[in-house]
Amino acid sequence: MRKFHVRKGDTVKVITGEFKGREAKIVAVLPAKSRVVLEGVSSGRMRTLRKTRKNPNGGMVERPVSVHVSNVKKVEAVANTVASKKRVDTKKEDKGKVEKNA
Repeated sequence: MRKFHVRKGDTVKVITGEFKGREAKIVAVLPAKSRVVLEGVSSGRMRTLRKTRKNPNGGMVERPVSVHVSNVKKVEAVANTVASKKRVDTKKEDKGKVEKNA
């Protein structure tokens, strides 16, 4: 099982690729493919479905977007202002304590 820097429910920003600069919430993590499924990023990509009883016309349907884990970074909201975001870095000190820096 792989360990990633993001989890389901985290708010992330896409740092590279087709959806660069957009912020979204993680709906699912796919560890086998090293990808995360994002909510709030309209893909513009559609998939055709054949005619069924549920969908008698068939046609194009939107799908959620999956992005490689290396193409997203975690974004944490600042407590005082909702509009500003900051990047969170962690580093270990000598005695094993973890310090979070903005």
